[in-house]
Amino acid sequence: MCLAIPGRITSIRDDAGLTMGVVDFGGVRRDVCLQYVADEVSVGAYVIVHVGFAIATLDEEEARRTLEVLREMNLLDELDAMTASAEPPSEEAGNGP
Repeated sequence: MCLAIPGRITSIRDDAGLTMGVVDFGGVRRDVCLQYVADEVSVGAYVIVHVGFAIATLDEEEARRTLEVLREMNLLDELDAMTASAEPPSEEAGNGP
C-alpha cells in the first residue's frame, strides 16, 4: 500500500539546484524534495508527500483533517517510530567508549 501524507513546510533550501525543504508531519520532521511543487510553495504551505517527494499542495484545513484521521489510525505513530529507528544510538545508551 502506498501512502501520501500531508505536512507543513518549515524551511526551504536549494541543494545543488534541487529545491529541498523540511516538512513537519504533525511533529515528525523530515527532509523532502520540493522540486515538483517549487513554483507553488513557500514556508508555511502544506504539501502531500509520497516517498520523500512533495507531489501536490493542499490547504491547511484539509491537511489538518487528514492528519487527524492518520492519528486516529495510528499511522503517525508508525512514522514517528520509523524516524526513531533510523537515528543512530546515543553514547548514553552504553555505545560510547
